[in-house]
Amino acid sequence: MADLQDEPPSVGIGAEDLPAPAVAVAAGALDRAAELLAVHPVADGCNTLVRTLHQRPYHDIETSDTGVDTDIPRLRAGGVGAQFWSLLVPSAREDASGDQVLSDTLDQIDTALTLMRRYPDSLLLALTADDLADARNRGRIASYLGPVPGRTLIDSLGALRAFHALGVRILAPAGAPWAREELTPFGHEVVREANRLAILLDLTDCPPAVACRLAGASKAPVIISNTAAASLNPHPGNVTDEVLAALREANGLAMVTFDTARTGDSLHAVADHLDHVRAIAGPHGVGLGASFGTGPGHPRPTGLTDPSGYPRLIAELLERGWPESEVALLTWGNAQRVLRDAEFTSRAAGHRR
Repeated sequence: MADLQDEPPSVGIGAEDLPAPAVAVAAGALDRAAELLAVHPVADGCNTLVRTLHQRPYHDIETSDTGVDTDIPRLRAGGVGAQFWSLLVPSAREDASGDQVLSDTLDQIDTALTLMRRYPDSLLLALTADDLADARNRGRIASYLGPVPGRTLIDSLGALRAFHALGVRILAPAGAPWAREELTPFGHEVVREANRLAILLDLTDCPPAVACRLAGASKAPVIISNTAAASLNPHPGNVTDEVLAALREANGLAMVTFDTARTGDSLHAVADHLDHVRAIAGPHGVGLGASFGTGPGHPRPTGLTDPSGYPRLIAELLERGWPESEVALLTWGNAQRVLRDAEFTSRAAGHRR
């Protein structure tokens, strides 16, 4: 596999190729953003398109469609080089039985794998950090499966190992009976097995105390795939400074969402959340997890209504004085690091066994 330090082929993104901006951005900063994304594309931590396509199986994502905010042209226009595809069941089914949640999750895995087979020239199923580099160097979007719901694991680790065999690399403990008020003995087993399999733990929507315990229990870095700063907006889905500090201690990663209810209604508000997460979790602890993949009616910040808006956000951060080295960590380097660290932990666990 090609190493991430190899010089990637140019993806041909330039300011003149981007959609007309919905917010004012200096042309020079936009050019710098396009140049940076050509080398350090976005590794986006959350997209729910698989769920949407499960309900609309004949949708063609090679062409833009106002019926959904994500497609291959807009991912490429935004400089997205890697995407984590969420496989969580809809919130309306949170009270469903464990068997039903497992069945729904398997259906979504099947939909995701079908997506990879249907668009092999654009999407590449990624199982390792090396696949991240390989996809980028071949002009494809690396596609990671997950998270899957932790609720599917009921007193047995067999489902976790089966998910891993199917290509899943992220697990979300939120709502699981073994990670509600505290981490149960079985919860500790889940963490150890996830570490052994190099499956990342996604702490999105975990209560702060549980998130801190999970971050401390895991020997591999943990992530929060879509969130924002509770200090700026006390939304229940946003992460507290306490958890951000725990992530920094555990070398984890908080990925900021583009959701009006959680960030505010403008690109500048999203940039404020990125500034705050960077200040508390550190430059190595902040990433991007937009939560695109929805249909019309989902409120998005002005200028960030679909993945093609990424260059404008990067331009805003450059204008705010972010060093290009730290922007490169935000877009690509931090996601690369947590994946590689999880694999290192997995190999170490194998040696111990």
